[in-house]
Amino acid sequence: MAAIDPTARVAEGAAIGPQATIGPYCVIGPNVTLGEGCTLVAHVHVTGHTSIGPRTKIYPFTSLGTPPQSVKYRGGPTRLEIGAGCDIREHVTMNLGTEDGGGLTRVGDRGFFMVGTHVGHDCHVGDDVILANNAVLGGHVTLGNRVVLGGASAIHQFVRIGESAMVSGVSGVGADIIPFGFAIGQRAVLDGLNVVGMRRRGLTRDDIRRLRNAYRALFLGPGAFRERLARVEREFAGDALVGTVLDFIRAGQNRPLMHAAVESAPASGDDTASGSGS
Repeated sequence: MAAIDPTARVAEGAAIGPQATIGPYCVIGPNVTLGEGCTLVAHVHVTGHTSIGPRTKIYPFTSLGTPPQSVKYRGGPTRLEIGAGCDIREHVTMNLGTEDGGGLTRVGDRGFFMVGTHVGHDCHVGDDVILANNAVLGGHVTLGNRVVLGGASAIHQFVRIGESAMVSGVSGVGADIIPFGFAIGQRAVLDGLNVVGMRRRGLTRDDIRRLRNAYRALFLGPGAFRERLARVEREFAGDALVGTVLDFIRAGQNRPLMHAAVESAPASGDDTASGSGS
């Protein structure tokens, strides 16, 4: 049975899972579904067509499922889906999707959303992501699994960030970031690979070496980028990890691809393309 504080307001029609806990002064709308074992600590607002997976914990003054911040939204029954085991801290906001953007904002499992983070309409966020304090996503952003965003980073609408990439704090991101990439700067540029993140994921030294070599060939080698891309496709044919990066690049369409600060610089050593991600 769910435990609901007497000061909470749970609308008729809301589906509350077993062992859920709804703390003081929470407000739950009629089209909300809370999974088994969810905890709403206090002063949490959940509205719209919103579903929250099992064991997710939500802290005070968070607002989930509110209408999109988009002038194109027409009031339709669009949705927000949040996965299992997420940790959603104070003052986080996540919006519904829009009719023209697919109608769904989706957040994966085990995400850690620190204070003041925002997930805009029609975003698709993978599993095991970390958004540090006040990191914000514009509409239609895609984050792959295990992405890490530093504090006060801002991601432009329609940007894609590939799996296991990291963005440094106080960075504005206006271009797609390759899987395993590390981006830094007020207007962020690639500064190598998220090597620490790759090690934590369990990639071997040989895996990291191959990805570094592919990175150098793509972003630090001679010639036009399309020529470098073709060379890397030939040289690393059959390599699944490098293939993940190449597939990501080929799939881009809405935003430009983020490049290194100085593409033409020679690759002079491991530190050139290693990055400092964590």
